[in-house]
Amino acid sequence: MEWNSAEKRVKELQDLLNKYNYEYHVLDKPSVTDAEYDQLLRELIKLEEEYPSLKSADSPSQRVGGAVLDSFEKVQHRTSMLSLGNAFNEEDLRDFDRKVRQAVGEEFSYVCELKIDGLAVSLRYENGLLAQGATRGDGTIGEDITKNLKTIRSIPLKISEPLSIEVRGEAFMPKGSFGALNKVKEEKGEEPFANPRNAAAGSLRQLDPKIAASRNLDIFLYAIADVGDTEIESHSEGLDRLEELGFKTNKERKRCENIEEVIQYVEEWTTRRPDLSYDIDGIVIKVDSLDQQEELGTTAKSPRWAIAYKFPAEEVVTVLRDIELSVGRTGVVTPTAILDPVRVAGTTVQRASLHNEDLIREKDIKIGDHVVIKKAGDIIPEVVNVLEDRRTGEEQEFLMPSHCPECESELVRLEGEVALRCINPKCPAQIREGLIHFVSRNAMNIDGLGEKVISQLFREKLIVDVADLYKLKKEQLLELERMGEKSVDNLLEAIEKSKQNSLEKLLFGLGIRHVGAKAAKTLAQQFNTIDKLAKATKEELTAINEIGDKMADAVVAYFENEEVQELLIELKQVGVNLEYKGPKLVAVDEIDSYFAGKTVVLTGKMEQLGRNEAKEKIEASGGKVTGSVSKKTDLVIAGEDAGSKLTKAQQLEIEVWDEAKLLEELNR
Repeated sequence: MEWNSAEKRVKELQDLLNKYNYEYHVLDKPSVTDAEYDQLLRELIKLEEEYPSLKSADSPSQRVGGAVLDSFEKVQHRTSMLSLGNAFNEEDLRDFDRKVRQAVGEEFSYVCELKIDGLAVSLRYENGLLAQGATRGDGTIGEDITKNLKTIRSIPLKISEPLSIEVRGEAFMPKGSFGALNKVKEEKGEEPFANPRNAAAGSLRQLDPKIAASRNLDIFLYAIADVGDTEIESHSEGLDRLEELGFKTNKERKRCENIEEVIQYVEEWTTRRPDLSYDIDGIVIKVDSLDQQEELGTTAKSPRWAIAYKFPAEEVVTVLRDIELSVGRTGVVTPTAILDPVRVAGTTVQRASLHNEDLIREKDIKIGDHVVIKKAGDIIPEVVNVLEDRRTGEEQEFLMPSHCPECESELVRLEGEVALRCINPKCPAQIREGLIHFVSRNAMNIDGLGEKVISQLFREKLIVDVADLYKLKKEQLLELERMGEKSVDNLLEAIEKSKQNSLEKLLFGLGIRHVGAKAAKTLAQQFNTIDKLAKATKEELTAINEIGDKMADAVVAYFENEEVQELLIELKQVGVNLEYKGPKLVAVDEIDSYFAGKTVVLTGKMEQLGRNEAKEKIEASGGKVTGSVSKKTDLVIAGEDAGSKLTKAQQLEIEVWDEAKLLEELNR
């Protein structure tokens, strides 16, 4: 694939995967299956590996994950909840094993666990009592669902020892509970849940804990977030320790001495999975030794010491009844297959993306065809192929239009692109999609302004551009359908609150081409105000490490646009903040601190500083705090009753400080 084609496909995949991430993780209403999502993600990762310059920090391949609902208070995870890389076949597993052996040698073992299809949660205990339970969220920030988690009887409200500890697990709905729940919903004339995972997620996101209590949820704990000062040296020891403390773990785990045993375990459970009383969608394989985990490290998205094997995709046949077209905020026209509803692995599929005209031609897809839909789990459905032998002669060839279905402007195919694009800047669909993007979670994060409300406001001509959002009046909103006084007050409050967002949120929300969330933050940190950024030259932009030629050209072109300049004036007039509010970007080599660039381990009891406070201060000084001692450790801070970590540090001849020396250095 040529570079231009690869660039186009990468952007297309990123937009699509971000959309499906939002549907799955925020709305709990996935429109596509796990198998197809994974297929698109693998394609994206492969292209980004072939063309590293196309990989952006906000790419779904870097994502840890999804966004946070505003229904609950936000929780900052003390240790990130990383997602896992995926394996889809034996070759992928052997490749993972090869990389592990290259990094740590031949002396290691694995722990294999069933991958529960539920909702990942984190439980924090203070002095032995459950203090807080949170969802995974985007891996860094989750949502506080403590009251709902307390209704799960297998979660101890008090553990067997007065420890302060954070543990991780997977909450799920057993098949029996799922069947009983859907029976009740159907008797009431309500729409049943698509699958147990959605039912579990929906139950734990109920504002009324009584509803969660009635759903009979369960949980398996699978990790201690930070082993801290314990003597635990392996993942399997950590699981045993969880059981000792009174937590429920999955008994079907197995310690494997080599990849052959791992593959045998995978094959066994591929066959046995229907016999379980709960859903699993794969197998998790982890390097057992915590020191070796530390040595292997992580990428921005996933640990290198673990991988998730995903069960093979399921395929079904249905009829493609029609092809609909939608126009995105960048003008790309995307065809979508409308299918006879078909149920696969617990999910009803009625739509599937066809991506672009070339794909339709390549697969010879016609309206009326019997098609194979590929699916595994809950996420992305896609047309795999056509069953030509079932054709009757009545099938109709689909032709992409020459003009935009929204504004009737002529569609163009830009050089190097496979998609047709509407380039009319006044196209209503692009404006509407841009408004939806502006208020989204990673942009201005205006709660209550979802797709339906934005479409309604746009349809009623109350908003034409993003500045109009800040001019809405209460009396205008009260006239709209399904808009009561309380909801209007809440919406206006959320709009007013968004005015105070830091600049990077606005930059991302404006939808500048090639500028994702990470790049928006980098630009905000470097230029501080939107006025300075608007005057930046291409040379000034490309001098920034993360900004390439294409992004720089896009930024310069964006701010040269007269309509954009008028929009910025309007935003100033309505009181939207146009300055960066976060900490300035400082390179590690510019931090004047002993800890800059060093890896530090804390062990033992600190008398004056709590562990979290010490960690925050060291990291603020440019250091990295890890949980176990290895050859990569630069410094160990040993408090009272320091155990095996201190011993190992001494064996490796690593520098050791006491708390007094730490405080002295921090207070310099």
